[in-house]
Amino acid sequence: MFDSSLNAAPKLDHADQLARGDGQTLLVVDDNETLRERVARAFTNRGFCVCTASNYDEAMAIAREEVPDLAVVDLRMPGRSGLELLRDLKRLNEATKIVMLTGFGSIATAVEAMRHGAHNYVSKPADTDDILRAFDKGEPETSTPPLTDYHAPSLARAEWEHIHRVLDDCGGNISEAARRLGIHRRSLQRKLHKLAPE
Repeated sequence: MFDSSLNAAPKLDHADQLARGDGQTLLVVDDNETLRERVARAFTNRGFCVCTASNYDEAMAIAREEVPDLAVVDLRMPGRSGLELLRDLKRLNEATKIVMLTGFGSIATAVEAMRHGAHNYVSKPADTDDILRAFDKGEPETSTPPLTDYHAPSLARAEWEHIHRVLDDCGGNISEAARRLGIHRRSLQRKLHKLAPE
C-alpha cells in the first residue's frame, strides 16, 4: 500500500532519521485534497513511504493492511472525526506516532487528542518542517513543555469556538447553525458580532 523507492541508508540519530524518512511509513489523512497531496509529495521527497486517505474509512482500510509508523490526521473531517481515527489507529498499534492537524478554534480539541494518545498537533496551514518538528517533540533529545502549562479556555471562549465550528460545519449558513445549536437566529447573529473572548 505504501509507495517506496529507497535504498538502504547508514544508521542516523533519531532527528536525522526522521528528517530523511529512511523508508518509514506515513499515512496522511485529510479531506482537503490539495493539502493532502502537497503534504504527501513533500514527505515522499524526503524518503518516506506515503499513503493518503480522505476520510476515516479509507484510512482504516489502509492501516489494517499495513499499520503505519507515523500518521498525520486532520482533526475535523466529514463523517467520523480525526479523534475517532486517532483512537482506532492507536488500537491497531500503540507505537504509531500521530500528529493532528487543526484549524482555527480547535486547539482545546487538539490538546484533548494528545490526552488520548496523539504525539503532537500542528495548526493549519502546516508545512513539512512544522510536521517533522511535531513528530520529533517528546523524544529524549528535545524538551517538551509539560501539559500542566496548558490553560483551559474560559467558558465564553469554549462557547465561541463551538459556535464557530458549528457555523463552519454548516458552510456559513446562520439559520442552519442556529437550528443545530438550538438557539434563535438573531441570538446567534448577536454572538457572532462579538469579539472572541480571551
